[in-house]
Amino acid sequence: MAEETLLYEGKAKKVFATSDPGVVRVLYKDDATAFNGEKRGTIAGKGAINNQMSNLLFRYLEEHGVPTHFVEEISERETLVRKVEIIPLEVVVRNIAAGSFSKRFGIEEGTPLERPLVEFYYKNDALGDPLVTDDHALILHLATADDLAELRRLALAVNDLLVRRFREAGLILVDFKLEFGRLPSGEIVLADEISPDTCRLWDERTREKLDKDRFRRDLGGVEEAYQEVWARLKGGVAR
Repeated sequence: MAEETLLYEGKAKKVFATSDPGVVRVLYKDDATAFNGEKRGTIAGKGAINNQMSNLLFRYLEEHGVPTHFVEEISERETLVRKVEIIPLEVVVRNIAAGSFSKRFGIEEGTPLERPLVEFYYKNDALGDPLVTDDHALILHLATADDLAELRRLALAVNDLLVRRFREAGLILVDFKLEFGRLPSGEIVLADEISPDTCRLWDERTREKLDKDRFRRDLGGVEEAYQEVWARLKGGVAR
C-alpha cells in the first residue's frame, strides 16, 4: 500500500508516502545523534515531544505569515506535511555566541551578538555540512540569488517570532537550525522541525541548557530538559 511505502529515513525521522502524492507522513523517532552521526544514542520520548512541539510552533508561525509544510498532526509521533524538494542548505540563525561559532571565532559562549546572524551550511553529511558563503551556494548551484534572499528573509522572520514565543516560556533562544523546501509551485516554505534537537534553549534565569547540548556534552538530564521545554511551551509553570 502507498501509505506504507518508506520514502526516506533520516537520523530523527521516517517519511512515508500517502494516497495523496502531494502529502507525506512523517514519523519522529527517539534516536539521537551528534557530531554528524559520530555520537549516537536514544532520548526516551523525544520523538513525541519534537513532533508535537514542531507542530505547535509551525501553527504559530503560520498564524504570523510564515509559510510551512505543516498539514495535520495525526498522532503524538506522526504528522502529515506537504511534500517538498528540500533545498540543500541548512540555515542557522544565531543570537548569542555558542557551539561551533564560539570555537571558530574564539568568542566566549554566552556573548550576545550585536544582531541576529544568518549562516548557510551545505547539507551534506559526507562533507560534514560545511559552512558556505553566498558565492559558494551560487557556484555549487545549491540555490539562486533570489532563493538566498528569501531564505534569509524567512529565517529572520522566524527568529523574531520564536524569540518572542520562547521568551514567554522563560527561555532564551540562543541559536537554531532551519531547513526549507520548495513546493511544485516554486514557493519556498519552512520544513523539517523546530525542537530542542534543532534549537539551543537556555533557561532565562539560570542559563541552564535545555536542549540537545545536554546529549552532546554528556551533561545528563536530557529527557527532563526536553520535557521541561515542552511543558513550558504548552503553558506549564516555568521553573
